[in-house]
Amino acid sequence: MMKFSICKGFEQVKKKDLIIVREQIMKILGIGSRTQWCAYIRGTVEPRFSHAQEIQRLFLDYGITDFYSEE
Repeated sequence: MMKFSICKGFEQVKKKDLIIVREQIMKILGIGSRTQWCAYIRGTVEPRFSHAQEIQRLFLDYGITDFYSEE
């Protein structure tokens, strides 16, 4: 089964862009704490479809095209 994985895409972000991308993803998701961020990275919480689409566009802007993983 395919599922949206923030972790897989986020691991491909260049080191120089990590903070910016993390802040943008947190803004998209409407979260502000490290605990919430970790829940999305670990896959405990999956983003809504509309949020996933925005994050997908963000990854594409940074040249990341492989951000899906098999569960």
